[in-house]
Amino acid sequence: MIGELNIDGVFIAPLVVWSLVALGVNLVLRRVLMRLGLYRMVWHPALFDTALFVILWAFVAAVSAHVPFLLELVH
Repeated sequence: MIGELNIDGVFIAPLVVWSLVALGVNLVLRRVLMRLGLYRMVWHPALFDTALFVILWAFVAAVSAHVPFLLELVH
């Protein structure tokens, strides 16, 4: 079982931490895609951004389950 992150007595669920990591990666990826002009090919940018965030969040959660170093940070 994955434990919570303890910050000065406040317990934070690991999914919150993973979502913040995914959000940071999402912001960087969005800027890169905008600079490359790839958003011109996207039908609905807001829907694309939401889907990209969900995919990144799932990826970060899946990777953290297999990387022992990340699990030690959360415990």
